[in-house]
Amino acid sequence: MSDTFRLTLAQLNPVMGDLEGNAARARAAWAQARDAGADMLALPEMFLTGYQPQDLVRKPAFVADATRHLNALIADCVDGPAIGIGAPLWPTGADKPYNAYVVAQNGAVLAEVVKHHLPNYKVFDEKRYFESGDVSGPYVVNGVRIGTPICEDAWFDDVTETLAETGAEILVVPNGSPYFRGKQDVRYGHMVARTVETGLPLCYLNLVGGQDDQIFDGASFVLNPGGQLTHHLDCFTEEIVTVDFDRTDDGWRARDGAKAPQPEGPSADYRAMVVALRDYMAKAGFKQCLLGLSGGVDSAIVAAIAVDAVGPENVRCVMLPSEYTSAHSLEDARGVAERLGCRLDTVPIAAGRAAITDTLAPLFEGTKPDLTEENIQSRLRGLLLMALSNKFGEMLLTTGNKSEVAVGYATIYGDMSGGYNPVKDLYKTDLFEVCRWRNANTADWFKGPKGEVMPVRVIDKPPSAELREDQKDEDSLPPYPVLDDILKRLIDEEQSVEQAVAAGHDRDVVKHVERLVYLSEYKRFQSAPGARLSQRAFWLDRRYPIVNRWRDPS
Repeated sequence: MSDTFRLTLAQLNPVMGDLEGNAARARAAWAQARDAGADMLALPEMFLTGYQPQDLVRKPAFVADATRHLNALIADCVDGPAIGIGAPLWPTGADKPYNAYVVAQNGAVLAEVVKHHLPNYKVFDEKRYFESGDVSGPYVVNGVRIGTPICEDAWFDDVTETLAETGAEILVVPNGSPYFRGKQDVRYGHMVARTVETGLPLCYLNLVGGQDDQIFDGASFVLNPGGQLTHHLDCFTEEIVTVDFDRTDDGWRARDGAKAPQPEGPSADYRAMVVALRDYMAKAGFKQCLLGLSGGVDSAIVAAIAVDAVGPENVRCVMLPSEYTSAHSLEDARGVAERLGCRLDTVPIAAGRAAITDTLAPLFEGTKPDLTEENIQSRLRGLLLMALSNKFGEMLLTTGNKSEVAVGYATIYGDMSGGYNPVKDLYKTDLFEVCRWRNANTADWFKGPKGEVMPVRVIDKPPSAELREDQKDEDSLPPYPVLDDILKRLIDEEQSVEQAVAAGHDRDVVKHVERLVYLSEYKRFQSAPGARLSQRAFWLDRRYPIVNRWRDPS
C-alpha cells in the first residue's frame, strides 16, 4: 500500500456543446497528469458538455452524443492515471438524465457518482434538467478511497458525512460555481465546515471561463482537515496543478503548495467582465467588436473592457455626434480611443436625423418636440452601429449600466441594440470605482495599455445622455448615490418601500424609482445578455412578469 497519492486538478474552460473539443482538452490534461506521475486527474462538474447546459441536456440526442464522446475518452485514457470528469448520464427508462461524475482507469469505469442535491435557486434550475440521484459511496483509485460530492452536495453535511462513514479518505469536489462578489468567502465557509465535520482533506475544483451571463472564476483550492489551506489556484484563468498527499497516523494530508492571490472588489469585477466578454465573443465565433463611444464614462469603461478582452486591434469605437454633443465629449471620446490604441470612426447623425424629421413631419404636425425626438437620435445611432456590425462582422456592444437598465433610462432598439453588455450588472456608483481602478492599476492579463486609459474628466463630469440642450441624467433621475442605494434595496435585497424609506430616503422618490423598475421590465426582457456580478443580476436571478400592476402598498 502506497503512502503517497498524487492528484492532478485541471481548472479548465470548456465550450458549451463542443463535445469533441472538450474531450480533447480532457485528453491533453490527462496526458499532462500522466507525465506528472499522477494517480488521478480530476476535471470539473459537467466538463464534457459545458455548464450550465440548461434544456440542451434534456435532448436525448445530445446526451447520447455526450455518452459516445465519454466512452471514446475512457477508451483512450489507458496506461496512466484514473480520470474523473463531469458528464450527463441518462439511464434507460429515466425521465431525465443525472448530473454525474464518471471515474475511469485503464479503459474501465470505476465509478458513476450522481448528484444528489440539485440547486434550484438564483441562476440554478437543476430540478428542471436533472434527476436527483442517491448518495454515492467512495470509490478506490490505486488503493485510496475517494469521495466525490458534486458541487451542491458539498454545501450540505449529509453527503460528506455518508462518504466519511463509508470509508472515504480524501474528498474531491468538482464544481460549476459561478462568480458573484463575495462568493469565495461563501465557498470557504462551506468547505471548511466539511473538513471539520469529516476530518478529511478536501479538493475544491471549479470551472473557469464565461458562459452567457455567468462567469466561472476557477479559484480552486485544497484544504487539510480543520480548514488549513494548502493550495489556491489562480482565478479567472486555466491552470493545471498536481497535489501530493501523504498518509499519516491521522489520515491523508496534502503537502503545502502555491497559493495565488485572489482579487476582491473592483479588480475582481473588472476581470470578471473581461473574461465574460472574451469568452462570449470567442465561443460565439466573433473576433472583433464595436461600440458607440460617447465621451461618457459607461462607453469608456466598456471600450477598456473590450480592449483588455480581445486587444485594441479588434475594437472599433464609433462617435455619432449630434448638435447636442458637446465639444468636450468629442475630445473625451478621442482621448479614450487614443489611450486605448483602438480605432475611432466619427459618423455624424445630423443629416440622417433631419431626413427622419422631414419624413415624420406631416404626421407630427401640431405636436411639440418631446421624448420621441430624443429617442429618434438614439435609434438612429443604433441603426448605424448595427449596419457597421452587419457589414464587418463585428459584435456590437451595449453600454448601459445596471442603474440605467433598472429604471429604463435607455432606448429600446436604440442604445440597447447589440449582442452583449459587459456592464449590465454594474451600478453607476460601482462603475465609477471600476473606472478608477482600471486607470490606477495594471495586470499581465490586460491586452490593452497600462496606466490611465480614460481622461479623469470622463469619470468626474456630470453624466448626460446629450439628447437635448444642457441635459443631465439628474434631470430625470435622483443623484446616482441616492438612486443606487434605493435600487440595491429594492432589487438586490428585495426590501419593501417602507424599509427603503426607513433607511432615510424620501417616500415619493422611492415610489418613483419603484414605478420605473416595474415599467422597464419589458425592456430588460429584450435586452442583450451581460456579465453577472451579483446575486440579483437581470435575467435568471430576477424573473418578474412583464405585465404587472402590483405596486408595494407600504
